[in-house]
Amino acid sequence: MDYLNQIFSIFAAYHEQQGLRFNSNFLEANVINIALLLFGLIYVLKQFLGSILVARQEKVLSAIQESEERLQQANIRLAESEKQLAQTQIVINQIIQEAESIAQKVRQSILDQGKSDIERLTIASKASISTAESQVRQQIQQQITALAISKVTLQLQNQVTSAMQATIIDSNIAQLGE
Repeated sequence: MDYLNQIFSIFAAYHEQQGLRFNSNFLEANVINIALLLFGLIYVLKQFLGSILVARQEKVLSAIQESEERLQQANIRLAESEKQLAQTQIVINQIIQEAESIAQKVRQSILDQGKSDIERLTIASKASISTAESQVRQQIQQQITALAISKVTLQLQNQVTSAMQATIIDSNIAQLGE
């Protein structure tokens, strides 16, 4: 950048001393040489810059094509992923429904088992109550019978005399002998 500034300052200083004027002599001014040089530069630079620009354009186009291909592949993978997600959601929903169904069945099974246990316990308790009642009745009957026998025995002892006892014993012996 400093060189460019120096060149412009030298050029400006030269023109200040000589002044700026138009030279109408083409041969002296080297207009033809400058024009030829300019056209040559344009022709050479056009081919050089053109080839660079074409190469650059090809690189950009290939990069765009690669990007489009990657975009298409990404869209395909996205669609596949969305399908897999939908299938996974379906499977998850089925698993949830099955789990709820199994939970309902287990709960109903537990309730049924509880009911049958309650019924069994009720039957067992009724049976034990019946058994206890029959035992109590039997004990009461035995006690009543024992009391009745002891009362009858007391009454017989009070009413039966020794002569009656001898008659009873003799009749019993006679019955045994027959």
